[in-house]
Amino acid sequence: MEIAIEKNKKLILFDGVCNLCNSSVQYVIKRDKNNLFLFAPLQSKTGYEILKTFQIDSKKTDSILLYNPSTHKINYKSTAALNIASKLRFPTNLLGIFLVIPVCIRNWVYDFIAKNRYKWFGKQDACMVPTSNLKDKFLS
Repeated sequence: MEIAIEKNKKLILFDGVCNLCNSSVQYVIKRDKNNLFLFAPLQSKTGYEILKTFQIDSKKTDSILLYNPSTHKINYKSTAALNIASKLRFPTNLLGIFLVIPVCIRNWVYDFIAKNRYKWFGKQDACMVPTSNLKDKFLS
């Protein structure tokens, strides 16, 4: 399945009901100097199609995903988060240096936060609805 995204963009898939995830999306939007990122909740049609295409079990996914249409590849968990951070404005882009840490260590920290995110940050009843000036950045 071909996912219709411009080749020069990257798609961030996130848990649309998670307050931490929604705050992270807002953080990325404010610091996306090159207008590189598009967004879609994992619970959306686009999210479903990507999960299906890459055979990702939605019941086991508590991760941010970064889809690169030019390579048709997905990054998961800490690798996705750090690759996103590396494309943002200074000083956030410096977080990319943590990609040198072995993935098993990075993902242990990531998984600990992901497992506790609803308890620590809360959860919404429905996915966030982007404001009219941000609609172009979100895929449904």
